[in-house]
Order: sequence, then structure tokens, then C-alpha cells
Amino acid sequence: MIPNESKVFLVGAGPGDPDLLTVKAHGLLRTADLILHDDLVSAPILSLAGPQAMVVNVGKRCGLKKITQLEINRMMIAAARRRMTVVRLKSGDPGIFGRLAEELDALEAAGVPFEVVPGITAGVAAAASLRVSLTDRRKSSRIVIVSGHRAQENDYAEKTDWKALARADTTLVIYMPGHDLSGFARELLDAGLSPTTPAVVVSRASTPQQRESCTTLAGLPAVSRTNAPLILLIGRSLERAAQRTSTPLHTPAFDEDLTSLLQMIGASAPTPSSTEDPERRISQ
Repeated sequence: MIPNESKVFLVGAGPGDPDLLTVKAHGLLRTADLILHDDLVSAPILSLAGPQAMVVNVGKRCGLKKITQLEINRMMIAAARRRMTVVRLKSGDPGIFGRLAEELDALEAAGVPFEVVPGITAGVAAAASLRVSLTDRRKSSRIVIVSGHRAQENDYAEKTDWKALARADTTLVIYMPGHDLSGFARELLDAGLSPTTPAVVVSRASTPQQRESCTTLAGLPAVSRTNAPLILLIGRSLERAAQRTSTPLHTPAFDEDLTSLLQMIGASAPTPSSTEDPERRISQ
């Protein structure tokens, strides 16, 4: 390791909502000297950077490369060697389709110290916004995360084996599915999934611009084109999203049944909240 270097932090910015940024990520943005961010990192998150930070867009979105991966690696290493604190800011979680492995290889080869700071990935945020669980012990016992996009460098790779991935007990989380959803529908139906399997397309998860379309595998080809970035969720655990109505959720007041349940575990029930006692909480 070369002496007198600062650390490079490879940080997940989450899906876009600044409230979903981790406390650690927020603190690093405030103190960083150099922030190298992807295109999909939202403006509200970038606004959290400290006044001393140099903020540089190094995005490679939709095949339009402003800078190569090699150049990004060289910038991180050069800045660290100048004793700068570097934040490499990636949308979602840096380890989910974020080229994290390539950057770790470069930093390790150069002897530059680094730390990975995880973030909320877009697939999880999309499910949360739909108020569904990606797993359900009654329906879905596993999650498969897969990319629908293949970079030019990976053209040699074999076609995705959907028969090996698509099972009735699986929730598929497909990143970057593109706009030709009919292709996914056809391949997954050929792989053996039922035409009635729930499918949800979520655009710009967690942001004010979020849009979602709830359908089935057979109905995917009819989904209207929406703005990227997109997440495609497929699986029986999504049935709640399709069945849910717009009826507001009813939150029951504390009652004697809750008191009895709390007493069973040795806890005391709170009295109804009031302006006179705003800090009262359930206590053990």
C-alpha cells in the first residue's frame, strides 16, 4: 500500500429518494473532496455534497460513454494518491450491476485502500413502494436478480437460461429490461411459467416520477412504454399489488385485545396518545 493515501469509498446512493440514503453515505457526501457519480444519481442526493467537494458526472448511460471505465479507475487512484477523500457514488447498491468488481480490482492492484458502503437497490425499493414482499414462505422461497441488458463487452456471453431461473416459487427481479417486454413474456412462458403469473413494471422507483403497471406475464406485451430506469418484477409474491384497491388502510386504535397480547410478553400497553404526553412509548 502506498503511504499517505486517502481512502476511496464506493457508495450506494439508493434508488433516488434522498430519505433512503444511509446515514454513512450522507456523512461521506458531506466530507468528500471528490465525488464521481453515475448518471442515475438524483439531483437531491448530489445537493448533499459539501461545499469543498468537486462533483463529477462519470455516467455511462444508454451506451453513451462520457468517460471509459479505465479512466474512472485512473481518476480514483490519482485522487487517492493526492490524499483526497474520494466517493465513487453509484445508484442503488454498488454491488448490483454497478461494475463494482472492476473498480475493486483496479484499486487493489494499485494498493489504494477502499471501503464499500451498501445502498438500497432499486428492486427492493420498487417492491416496497408497491407494499409487497419479494419473498413469501407460502408462495415464493427465493429471489433471482438478473440483468435484462448486456453490455457490448459481454456479447460473447450465452443467452440467459430462463428455464433454469424461472420457477413458480421464485420472484424474478429484472434490471434494465428495456422496452421490448414481449420478449421477456415469450421466453418466460416458454420456460414454463403460468400466463397468469403477476408482473409489475416500475419506472423510476422511489422518486416523485415513479409509475407502475400491474399486469400478468401474458399481459406484459400490452404495457405502455414508460421512462427508464425500469425494474420488472415477476412472481406470485406480487399478487397483492394486483389485487389491492385504492381503499385507505384502516389503522385500529389500541384496545383490550392489544393490552392482553402485550401482557403476554411482559410489556405494558400505552395509553392513547395526547398532546400532554407526546413521548409515551410501549415499554418492556
